Amino acid sequence: MHGQAVVAGVGESTYYVRGRSPDSEFQLTCTAIRRAVEDAGLDLAKVDGFVSYMDQRNDPLRLAHALGIDELRWSNTCWAGGGNNAAAAVQLADAAVSGGYADTVVAFRGLAQGQFGRFGRPRGLSNAAQGDMGWKAPYGLLSPAQECALHTARYMHDHGISQEALCDISLACYANAQLNPRALRNGRPLTREEYHESRWIVEPFHLFDCCPENDGAAAIVVTTPERAKDLKKSGVPILACAQGLGPKYGFHAFQEKYLSGMFYGNVGEAIWQRAGVKPSDVDVLQLYENFTGPVMIALAEMGFCEPGEVEAFVANGALEGPNAKLPFNTSGGNIGEAYIHGFELVNEAVRQVRGDSTCQAKDVELSLVVGGPGYAPGSAVLFNRA
Repeated sequence: MHGQAVVAGVGESTYYVRGRSPDSEFQLTCTAIRRAVEDAGLDLAKVDGFVSYMDQRNDPLRLAHALGIDELRWSNTCWAGGGNNAAAAVQLADAAVSGGYADTVVAFRGLAQGQFGRFGRPRGLSNAAQGDMGWKAPYGLLSPAQECALHTARYMHDHGISQEALCDISLACYANAQLNPRALRNGRPLTREEYHESRWIVEPFHLFDCCPENDGAAAIVVTTPERAKDLKKSGVPILACAQGLGPKYGFHAFQEKYLSGMFYGNVGEAIWQRAGVKPSDVDVLQLYENFTGPVMIALAEMGFCEPGEVEAFVANGALEGPNAKLPFNTSGGNIGEAYIHGFELVNEAVRQVRGDSTCQAKDVELSLVVGGPGYAPGSAVLFNRA
């Protein structure tokens, strides 16, 4: 950590609504990797490591062969139950480069829900009696939206939070997406009235509280600061990373001790201690939002505000645009740009430090990514200016 490894390049495929990609998931992944390496100005053949975020289909040997890579020295992936460990993929790439196990590591996520199925859709009852589903399916608890809705509703009840807080988070994502030509919601602005008039998915989530289902891929290139000095763009140092274990997601977490939380308090404690900074020092935040509810809970658990202050913290456009009180999900995030399991947030965090975001905040020194709250282990990564 502490800048022993830097992000030298970022890239992504075109993002598509689920099922509309003309390319396979593997092709999308190769495109994102090629573009990230090209962005760094590196020779693709010299990539010697891969970190896949929750992706066992696009395996390293197949990627190496297709991309013409000479030799692999590092290959791994992360445990995950959702978007929770996207930042940990960066941590593993950092570990490989900082430890000298590889020189140029690509971390990525490829995702084609049109090809391999929807994450947001109940999987049916054929395996309802197995594992966690034996405790959830008989009561109709079948989807991530339902699980996160239970946590969110309890949190809103406990802390006196209204529907307007969820609306403000969604509006911020849509507003920032209007500045980003890559975003699937670009050209589709959202009003407060449209938000409240949209159909319920599962209370307290309206349609616009939920991220879309997409096809696409995103990737970054991690290397040493010494190697980055000779590249096209300044490397963005990885200042600190953290993972934290809460209770297992799903019915294990539906206990009084855990129900109204998102299990990210220990992630926040670890990353602030390792980086030697505090939440108020962060200039721009990319926070995973499969749904708006976990965002407000994670804001409190990461230390940006107290639970009872959440509604005021996000109100009155406080998260919208480059000049926001806290610039947030500046590319549009999962809700506005595309749902690539949150890995697109890593790309945006790097762009903010480099100064080439479509929604560029001023004088960015510290840029934070928080993985998907609501599932454990959680993760976060903090980038800083060189």
